[in-house]
Amino acid sequence: MRKILALASLVLVLATPAMAQEKPALVTVVTSPEPQTQLMAMVLTMQSVQQGAKAHVLLCGPAADIALKNAPASAMALQKPKGMSPKGLMQTILKKTDTSVDVCALYLPNKGLSEDALIDGVGVAEPPQMAERLLAENTRVLSF
Repeated sequence: MRKILALASLVLVLATPAMAQEKPALVTVVTSPEPQTQLMAMVLTMQSVQQGAKAHVLLCGPAADIALKNAPASAMALQKPKGMSPKGLMQTILKKTDTSVDVCALYLPNKGLSEDALIDGVGVAEPPQMAERLLAENTRVLSF
């Protein structure tokens, strides 16, 4: 009986950390107007998702331009060495992962645009929900 109890205790101790682990959460905040910086933000977000993170991308200021249907040429500029663009990789992330992408709540009104100016899959961040994501336990914030 002691052996069974000891074995059961050991199994419980060893299994608990693995069962208790949640996916780490990642919030990537991108404000930079630089295509290389925007692309690196998308590369690191994609890599994090591929390694088990649950991610959310928040685009603010000039970086939010990559979410527009009629994005500026810089959003589509191919970067070396892989020939990817910030907008292209963001769209791949939207299609191939469960990552959500939002523009900040101030972006569209200050550009004189409505939500229909955004590509499919991109939303507008709600400040209370965004704050909740940022403050959630086990969340890492990347800011570019």
